[in-house]
Amino acid sequence: MMKRRDFLAGSAAVLAAGPALAATAYTPGLVTEELQAGKTVFLDFKASWCTTCAAQERVLNALKAENPAYEQAISFIEVDWDTYGNSELARSLNIPRRSTLVVLKGDRELGRIVAGTGRDQIKALMDTALQAATA
Repeated sequence: MMKRRDFLAGSAAVLAAGPALAATAYTPGLVTEELQAGKTVFLDFKASWCTTCAAQERVLNALKAENPAYEQAISFIEVDWDTYGNSELARSLNIPRRSTLVVLKGDRELGRIVAGTGRDQIKALMDTALQAATA
């Protein structure tokens, strides 16, 4: 049984991490809205049971924590693969599988990573997004 003190300490740790590590959950139409508003969109096609996705998430969160400019400039959207893996969005972008990261700006795809978990590779994609967002 969890003690109240442990729950509060755990909750405080999550809150301390704050919204800076949170991405918006995908809903149909959201990507189009963000792109039409001129935003640079970083899509993370993931599944809760996917270990590669979890590894990507750890790298993404570490990089966001190191450089707040990422989240200030880029719209991060998590797409639940189990719900939207066969959606119009996934089909239109030819997403082959979960653990796919894609950066979009306007009507262009600026880059993607499929099943890659390397810090340098993910940082390069995030830097591409940041450069597009701040250009």
